[in-house]
Amino acid sequence: GIWAGLEGAASRVREKTRLPLGSRIKVIAATSSVAAFVLLLLTVATVLYLSLKTRYNAEIHMKVEMFLKTYGTSKPTRYTFSEVKKMARRFKEKLGQGGFGSVYKGELPNGVPVAVKMLENSTGEGESFINEVATIGLIHHANIVRLLGFCSEGMRRALIYEFMPNESLEKYIFSDDSNIFQNLLVPEKLLDIALGIARGMEYLHQGCNQRILHFDIKPHNILLDYNFNPKISDFGLAKLCARDQSIVTLTAARGTMGYIAPELYSRNFGGVSYKSDVYSFGMLVLEMVSGRRNSDPRIGSQDDVYLPEWIYEKVINGEELALTLETTQEEKDKVRQLAVVALWCIQWNPRNRPSMTKVVNMLTGRLQSLQMPPKPFV
Repeated sequence: GIWAGLEGAASRVREKTRLPLGSRIKVIAATSSVAAFVLLLLTVATVLYLSLKTRYNAEIHMKVEMFLKTYGTSKPTRYTFSEVKKMARRFKEKLGQGGFGSVYKGELPNGVPVAVKMLENSTGEGESFINEVATIGLIHHANIVRLLGFCSEGMRRALIYEFMPNESLEKYIFSDDSNIFQNLLVPEKLLDIALGIARGMEYLHQGCNQRILHFDIKPHNILLDYNFNPKISDFGLAKLCARDQSIVTLTAARGTMGYIAPELYSRNFGGVSYKSDVYSFGMLVLEMVSGRRNSDPRIGSQDDVYLPEWIYEKVINGEELALTLETTQEEKDKVRQLAVVALWCIQWNPRNRPSMTKVVNMLTGRLQSLQMPPKPFV
């Protein structure tokens, strides 16, 4: 009885809410025309996007080709995309992923192992490709990774580097494996690595026809060869300038948070120059001697002590920084020397930071002749 009553009520409601036939046709017609309009809009937008993208890509392609023409036919070698594909064994073995693309293990026809970096399309107007070829394409230094070849075919761009079997410094200094600091990164090796990076940077700043500013010095971009010798890599953000040009103009801060010098954020600290790379080097060395990541003071939590502050206090109070337990006085001195040099490098005022030539001298000199820097932060 109840069910029959409910059914009856429901059918009466349905009868009342049913639209007359004419109104239903109007609703369907209106819905169809809205859908057609939306579809038309989407089609126009897609066509517009694709034509703009094609034009943009063509412009980048032209820009890259013009650069390669003026760059000349000197080293490194230019390869076709099919040669690169063969070299990278159809991109089977991925070594890593960087800000500008993916890196694959490969081999030159003569059997030499290489790293093939395929640049993704999002790499700002082919700029990072041009930067890499223009900066490291023509230089040779024991502490700078060698660019052996490149490919630019349509929108496909690749860079071919010498292969670094021990990957990046980042993998080791932030490792939880205590063996690394006991056996591998002993204080003497840390000093060797810091000195190698400093020599590579000194060459970039002083040893080439044009000064090369790297703008992204950090552990991830320091690669290690078979003997753990460091090599500076990733010149995607690099900038060339005249050797006598002291200040560089940049439209925006470039680099990685935590390693970017204060003057890149605000010109109140001073002009942007090669001293901005010196700051990044200082931060990198502080991470090397502490095994801790430098968390940026603006983003660290309240109970997190800012890394440079923590190291400064330890050095001032003569406390140990060494990560290994059994260390000789000589080893403690080496670590202290690294820390003092790093604290000079991260001075907020660029004028107070040493040049990389001075850094090399400070690292090769005696600890006793090193002065303690002023507090490096505001």
